[in-house]
Amino acid sequence: MADFTVRTAEQLPALLKAFRKQSGMTQSAIAMRLGVTQQSLSSVERNAAKVSAERLLEILSILGVELVLRNADKSPTRKPSSGPSW
Repeated sequence: MADFTVRTAEQLPALLKAFRKQSGMTQSAIAMRLGVTQQSLSSVERNAAKVSAERLLEILSILGVELVLRNADKSPTRKPSSGPSW
């Protein structure tokens, strides 16, 4: 699968389902590995905005998908940041 830019939580359900189908895994198989019911995983696929970051990362790991974070360059004149300022 190609790289995808996700800007809203509403984009996640379709992507999670597509990655699951590409992996050839069923909801039941993933749910078993997570220690949850198939219905719980189905709920995540329908409403990923409510899932914790930890659970999302677990699901992505099972699917063999990595999460990459990068700065969004919205302006061609924007200077690179030296990193987070927290």
